[in-house]
This record gives sequence, structure tokens and C-alpha cells, in this order.
Amino acid sequence: MGREPAFLVTCEHADNVVPTAYEACFQNDRQVLKTHQAFDLGALELAKELAHCLDAILIQATVTRLIVDLNRSLSNPRVFSPYTRHLNSDERSVILGTYYRPYRHEVEEIIRQSTRSAVLTIHISVHSFTPQLNGVFRNADIGLLYDPQREAEKQLCLALQFELGRDRPDLTIRRNYPYRGTDDGLTRYLRCRFAADQYLGIELEVNQKWPLGDVRGWRGVRSDLIASLARCVPST
Repeated sequence: MGREPAFLVTCEHADNVVPTAYEACFQNDRQVLKTHQAFDLGALELAKELAHCLDAILIQATVTRLIVDLNRSLSNPRVFSPYTRHLNSDERSVILGTYYRPYRHEVEEIIRQSTRSAVLTIHISVHSFTPQLNGVFRNADIGLLYDPQREAEKQLCLALQFELGRDRPDLTIRRNYPYRGTDDGLTRYLRCRFAADQYLGIELEVNQKWPLGDVRGWRGVRSDLIASLARCVPST
């Protein structure tokens, strides 16, 4: 990649916390907070271990995505969920000012600081996905999302797919699945802000069947995934 990078790990759907001020929004459906609609199961655990291994800064969400989705642009109608969409404009502005904008600003400022030192930022945005969505089975254990037009992102994902596949032939590792890397998200937004020689953004997606499965199996997937990624990137 031409230079020693700085690493940044983020987890936009890390938790299912509801601030006291918004508990009434969920008074008729507390159970939803235990589902994937509220947070990405296992993602924070993986993000913490990945950040430790890469000696990376970790930025994580502190509220459920059902309050505001930090991985959506403001123009996306899903930035607010059905549980908060009914709030008036002033209340939504408070949410954006308290949670959304500070999170995005912090991530962007970290990358900007690296660019001032002519250092490439490698950003790994950690997520997980449900084994089935709307009755459709998701045929992957690991998804690697990137922009095919950004060669360094493509090459990193190809290398990681190869390395992890060699260590774990039992895993199905797919690129730009179960979503496209160019879909609306934090990495797409940051690509619009920073050039390819300043920023490399990968969204890492893990099938929730692993954190929902046995502890040993999930630990093994995390360990093998992190070890494979570490071999694919320059040393810090």
C-alpha cells in the first residue's frame, strides 16, 4: 500500500442502549431491543479484539441504531427508525446533535489528522448480519464490503479472502455480500471526503450464526479472522 498506515476500527451498531429520554418510544415493544434491528450481535466483541490486535483507535456507538442509525446518511429515510421517526423536528435535531454528528465528526477528524501527516488510514467498520432476511438464507460466513473502483480496497479484500480461506476452508467468504460496499454507509461517505491515497475503508460483516453458536466456535472465527487480516496489512 506504499506506506505504513494508521488503523481505525468503528462499530456503528455496537449496542442496544436506549437513553432515558427516549424510553417512551419503546414502551410498547421492548422486545425489539433484543433483536438485530437494535444492534449487531457480536460486532462489538470482534471490534474490540481487532482494535487491540492492530493497535487501532476504536470508535463505537453508545446508543441503539433504533434511536439513530450512524451508518446511514442524513438523506436516507432509515437514518431514523419507526420508533423515533415520529418525533418532531426539534427532538430529532437533538438526537442528531447528541449522537449522530459527534460520532461522524470524531471518525472524520481522526482520518483528517492522519492525512495532515501524509499517513493512509485503514478503516475497518465492523458489523454482523442475520443468517436469514425476509425468509432468504444468506450464503456466507464472512462478507467483505468495499468499493471496486478503489484498487487498494479491492486488493486488501482479495488478500483477506485468500488468507482466511486458506486457514479456514470451512468458511464461505464473499466479497460485497450480503450488501454492496458502495451502498449508503459510513465508508461510502468517507470515500467522498478523502482520496484513495488517504483513506481505505472496508466494512466487515460476520454472520450472526457464529456469535449465536457455541462459544468455542465463535472464538475461533474471531481469532482466525483477526490473524488473517493482520497478515494482509503492513505492521504498525
